[in-house]
Formats: sequence, structure tokens, C-alpha cells
Amino acid sequence: MSTNTLALRTNPRNRNHHLYNNNGTWWIHFHVHHPDYTKSRVRESLGTRCLPVARELRDVALAHLALHARLGEPVRLMQEGRAA
Repeated sequence: MSTNTLALRTNPRNRNHHLYNNNGTWWIHFHVHHPDYTKSRVRESLGTRCLPVARELRDVALAHLALHARLGEPVRLMQEGRAA
């Protein structure tokens, strides 16, 4: 069974890689590649106005997603794991 894969490229010189500021709130963004050779851009609010906190939340989120990808588990979007 094919699964989605996580595409993470990092730039060590850019401490804010995968982060962007939208009206004062920090967001994370990255891409998920699908088995049909398409990709989806994922954007989600980190819910903070503090850049150091946003960096920490980004690192935790990406490490969590990368771990699941390495284990061969489907890469789930962060919103999918939340209760409605």
C-alpha cells in the first residue's frame, strides 16, 4: 500500500524555515507528497505571536511527522489528529 510522504528541506542558515508570520501569528508550512505523484501544501497556525515559541512548536511538529514517516506510517496532517 502506498502512503503519503513528507517532504522537508531545511536551510540551516534560515532559523525561520517552514515558518511565516500572518498578521502577527506564526504559521508552519510544508508539503506532503501523495502516491499519485501530486502534493499538498500544509499550512497551520501555531497559535503564538512569539517567534521562539513558534520555532520550538515547529521543531516538535516536524520531528513528530518525520518519525511517523520513517516508521512507514501514513503522514497525517496535524488537523487530522485533533478532535472536532
